[in-house]
Amino acid sequence: MGQRKRTAPEKNLSPQGASRAPAEISRVPNKKHNICMVSDFFFPNMGGVESHIYQLSQCLIENGHKVVIVTHAYGKRKGVRYLTNGLKVYYLPLQVMYNQTTATTCFHSLPLMRCVFVRERITIVHAHSSFSAMAHDALFHAKTMGLNTVFTDHSLFGFADLSSVLTNKLLTISLCDTNHIVCVSYTSKENTVLRAALNPEIVSVIPNAVDTTDFTPDPSQRQDDRITVVVVSRLVYRKGIDLLGGIIPELCLKHPDLHFLIGGEGPKRLVLEEVREKYQLHDRVRLLGALEHKNVRGVLVQGHIFLNTSLTEAFCMAIVEGASCGLQVVSTRVGGIPEVLPENLITLCEPTVRSLCAGLEMVIARQRAGSVPSPASIHASVRNLYTWTNVTERTEKVYERVSREEVLPLDRRLRRLRAHCGPVAGSIFAFVAVLDFLFLLLLQWLVPDRIMDVALDATGPHAVWRRQPTSKDSNKKQPTKTDISE
Repeated sequence: MGQRKRTAPEKNLSPQGASRAPAEISRVPNKKHNICMVSDFFFPNMGGVESHIYQLSQCLIENGHKVVIVTHAYGKRKGVRYLTNGLKVYYLPLQVMYNQTTATTCFHSLPLMRCVFVRERITIVHAHSSFSAMAHDALFHAKTMGLNTVFTDHSLFGFADLSSVLTNKLLTISLCDTNHIVCVSYTSKENTVLRAALNPEIVSVIPNAVDTTDFTPDPSQRQDDRITVVVVSRLVYRKGIDLLGGIIPELCLKHPDLHFLIGGEGPKRLVLEEVREKYQLHDRVRLLGALEHKNVRGVLVQGHIFLNTSLTEAFCMAIVEGASCGLQVVSTRVGGIPEVLPENLITLCEPTVRSLCAGLEMVIARQRAGSVPSPASIHASVRNLYTWTNVTERTEKVYERVSREEVLPLDRRLRRLRAHCGPVAGSIFAFVAVLDFLFLLLLQWLVPDRIMDVALDATGPHAVWRRQPTSKDSNKKQPTKTDISE
């Protein structure tokens, strides 16, 4: 494993430093990287992590970097697929254990991931989500192979229940020798630093983003004889669907012109169906089921108010999408949500039925009085708050810093594991790291790196898929970053 010379860490990777004047951003060296994004969660599964990985990858490709994505197989979707702009995705044949997360033994994925890393000449491995077993495996193997690593945490965790204790210990082991960590809000950063006992200087805050050109207001789609509350969310406990089940009958009884439009699917759908059946609200509560991302705007523009009842959120992209479509936003005051929108664009409530009902009634009264900003003015206010261009520039600063840092050799890595993770867990995973290293030596002996075929680059500075624009292209609509095609 080659050693890299360690240099002084780059400053101003926090949002304040990263979002300063364009002249400061332009100082970032124009170095191109070969980046591998790894997570259990990717298309065709849809969600915040999946969207973040896809959009960030597309922007990095536009800036000249090579990007490949590694995830597990989804049904018949196995092998290598190409998405928009030559984005290559490896769907590895790994066994899914629970909730689209793979089972892990720390070893079974090494041959496959080594093949990808070597063939694609990867220089930086960027793993996503604490819930993803593939992400933890990739970090572990990348360090064994001497590659620089970055991890993005998209979630908040507690400290008391058994699942949180186990997850936090795994995170501590995974991140103790990771080069850099990215969180999506300051609340998320504080949570991650405490959970994994990290040095705050190696943790940056880079929020999610929304392509506001896909979420524009259209007041003509609203029905003026009613007030429509829109909810777009996975129908699971963490999203506060039990709170929503208590809000609906109480407000529908007080306001005969109030309607609810609910998009999303999940095990808590039964709660909403029971409420609708019990109070005979079939004509006022519509359950739309799972929505494709391209159909979300069509639902949002029908509403006047966007309601978010989450019990925990690191960064809620849904409320930005709702505000971008011109809706008044009512949300629980949890996690990183208070950081997301300015106070004049969101009504924050405690995660209780009483507080949420009070917040909704206040917004309903303003809506009836006509004292709310126009949808166009709300859209204008959020249009430039969170852009993928800004997120990409800040992520490139992280990559530039990481590329100049040292990857710990095995002996120092073992000492770091034992010192940082405790005598028991540290010793166990130090032993696992030794086994992983020996397994890598065996694989390199059986199939040396030098005889492995180098993959053709579909993206990056040496991309072979580039084509010269023709006269026909000027008459064609260019694909947006949200287009996903095979």
